[in-house]
Amino acid sequence: MTYLWLALAFIAAAVAAGVIFARQGARPGESGKHWKAVGLALAALAVLTAVFDSVMIGMELFHYDSAHILGLKVGLAPIEDFAYPLAGAVALPGLWMWLTRKRSGESNRGGNLKGLIPQALLASRPVSWINTAYPFAAAMLLTTREIDWVLIVGTFYFLIPYNLAMYGINDVFDYESDLKNPRKGGMEGALLQPRLHRPMLWLAAITNVPFLLVLAFAGGPAAWISLAVSAFAVVAYSVAGLRFKERPVLDSLTSSTHFVSPAVAGLALAGADVTPGLVVLLVAFFLWGMAAHAFGAVQDIEPDRQAGIGSIATVIGARRTVRLAVVLWLVAGLAMLATPWPGPLAAIIAVPYIINCARYWNVTDTTAARTNVAWRRFIWLNYGSGFLVTLIFILQWSLTS
Repeated sequence: MTYLWLALAFIAAAVAAGVIFARQGARPGESGKHWKAVGLALAALAVLTAVFDSVMIGMELFHYDSAHILGLKVGLAPIEDFAYPLAGAVALPGLWMWLTRKRSGESNRGGNLKGLIPQALLASRPVSWINTAYPFAAAMLLTTREIDWVLIVGTFYFLIPYNLAMYGINDVFDYESDLKNPRKGGMEGALLQPRLHRPMLWLAAITNVPFLLVLAFAGGPAAWISLAVSAFAVVAYSVAGLRFKERPVLDSLTSSTHFVSPAVAGLALAGADVTPGLVVLLVAFFLWGMAAHAFGAVQDIEPDRQAGIGSIATVIGARRTVRLAVVLWLVAGLAMLATPWPGPLAAIIAVPYIINCARYWNVTDTTAARTNVAWRRFIWLNYGSGFLVTLIFILQWSLTS
């Protein structure tokens, strides 16, 4: 079988799913806008695919057997490579629209588990899955230079179950404040109905514990410690009795641990050598995570205060929190200059975050909600940063091969 037939079957299934989801999820008059957005997303993904795949093929990171491809190429990328962005651009927006529409229609039905899976998927923030899976996969792949079952299992764990626990537990214990928060119920988190709270906690447990045990079995003490810290941070951030998210500064430290610990777990499982350059890189990543949490807390100052929830932003105020985030991103960027080549190239990645945040240098607690515009922009900046980081990783791979 050639790649073409595999791609056609994959595309056909994705297109059928995308059309069905879009019809079920679109409000009247919304369908045209949806498909225009799909077209723009597809164009952007096609350009990124042509660039990425051409670079990787040019550096001989992988190749295709000419007997299994048509021979048509964009740059160095075979035409078959464009199947997965096409499938993703058509199917995923429709799925997301269907999930969010179904949520509002089912919100008041009580006494059963109906709607748990769609709500759990929504609660896990699919748009942010990559933020935890990528650090793990990149750390392990760059260390071992091979794809084995530990890498696959770990990447899947940090892609979905981990985010289901992290955000699902948070949505359960933050329900009262989320009711007062207009940005909940979509891309920025589910408004999880009380009847689903206990099932959500059980779902988080049964989807996480087996993966943690398997990964712990595959590693040694360093992996056990990193996985334990990672899991504890996920739980401690939200659950009653610990509620690290209500302890200023500790909230930002814990939130950053959510994103750095997958990378540390990947390094531990791969048996990486701890070098000064690696430590500086992890510190820079940690500071980036603290800045991201602090800036994200600014937009929630009002609903958090109404619900009696403390955060770094509610305690030191919107203006100081924004300025602290700018400084943390600046220090993170400067720290990357102290890493081995080509790490210093990553220093430039801090600039868009600083510009995006610094626009609110003089924000007040009263106008803090306006930073939601920048927060939504921050979510998409992460994808651009991931693109640049991947190019730097490819360069590092090539230089050290």
